[in-house]
Amino acid sequence: MRSRFFSLFDYFIFFAVLALLVIGVLFIYSSAIDANGELPSVSWYKQEYIKQIIYAITGLFLIFGFALFDYRKTKKFSFWFYIAIIIILIITRLFGTEANNAKSWINFGLFMIQPAEFCKILYIFFLAWFLEKSDKMNELKRFIIGLASLILPVGLILLQPDMGTASVFIPIFLVMCFFAGVPLRYIMLCLCTGMLTIFISVIPVWESMILQKDIKILNILTDLKLRLILISSFGFITILSLVGYLLFKKKYYYWIAYVGGILSVSLAASILFGKFLKDYQIMRLIIFINPDVDPLKSGWNIIQAKIAIGSGNFFGRGFLQGSQSHLDYLPEQSTDFIFCILAEEWGFLGGLFVFICYFIIFWRAFVCIRRTKDIFGSYIACGITSMFAYHFFINVGMVMGIMPITGIPLLFLSYGGSSLWMSMMAIGILQSINLRRLEIH
Repeated sequence: MRSRFFSLFDYFIFFAVLALLVIGVLFIYSSAIDANGELPSVSWYKQEYIKQIIYAITGLFLIFGFALFDYRKTKKFSFWFYIAIIIILIITRLFGTEANNAKSWINFGLFMIQPAEFCKILYIFFLAWFLEKSDKMNELKRFIIGLASLILPVGLILLQPDMGTASVFIPIFLVMCFFAGVPLRYIMLCLCTGMLTIFISVIPVWESMILQKDIKILNILTDLKLRLILISSFGFITILSLVGYLLFKKKYYYWIAYVGGILSVSLAASILFGKFLKDYQIMRLIIFINPDVDPLKSGWNIIQAKIAIGSGNFFGRGFLQGSQSHLDYLPEQSTDFIFCILAEEWGFLGGLFVFICYFIIFWRAFVCIRRTKDIFGSYIACGITSMFAYHFFINVGMVMGIMPITGIPLLFLSYGGSSLWMSMMAIGILQSINLRRLEIH
């Protein structure tokens, strides 16, 4: 086992992660430096960069521990992982500690953890087990059961409320379903419904805050009675078209029902979405369209992030020489906006190096998926890869202003024990799959 471990261990992905960890610690340290070049006057063990070093070192043990463990032994417990997710999230909602406007943490005295982070891994294992087990099931039934399994944990996380963490489950589900052979039309149905729901929910606020004038045609989206009439109409068309398809087997009936279903569900969901969303979450979507609507409050984050990235130019200002972070213009600079500090101090070249490290991880993960003979393992690797990719593209896109602000950390770089340990566990699981890629269980 020892010789196989060293010969099959993926050193590319390991050293890419190690490089990101070192960079993360450096810029968490930089984020703490004030305008006078000094660290905050707190005990050394309370410094964020010290705690991140501890998280990183313990995380390395997690990588090797999970790599040595045979992931296939978890298959028989995968259903119970889902039950554990629900119990954990309910406990967090009832007894959790509130931080950053969300009741997402469990306080253990010396440290706090964010259970929803680890639920991502548990859900990937559960979904991989379900998709393998249901391979011969009717395609639509398979997708509906899988979708139902997604709604409950996502709903519980939204109740915290933590939209950023909840949103990560969606690409995991969609990508794993696509990889498992679920028809693209079902995946697009889910994706289009979600995007249209967000669009319809934002339109009334966009009209009042950005356009600042009344457009009569948009009254159907702002007037509740008119919206209910539309929901009923599209719902009736959907049902009628489904009956037509069942009776006459004509494809156009199917596609009319498909579009009608998207419209009716999106309109209905937008009512709940609008009531459920907090004001600051709606503003995040608005300032994505136009940050200048509220430049000193909601738009401040993205405006300062762009300034920091732009001021770095090609080579950067130099390590510890960034003005945006040290003058405290950047919010959440050690967590969600850490890439801004890196881009300001190391410039385009520093950002490029981080991109290369991430793409090495993606490349080796794809190689692992392609080479693994075990279906269960390939599904797990696919879920982990989609999770990493979503975090990377959303976080970097967010700080560049091409994605809405969602509060998603940049894995391996952002400060935080829960997200870092979860990421290291995921890397260890990828290594475990890679070490056993030629075996069929």
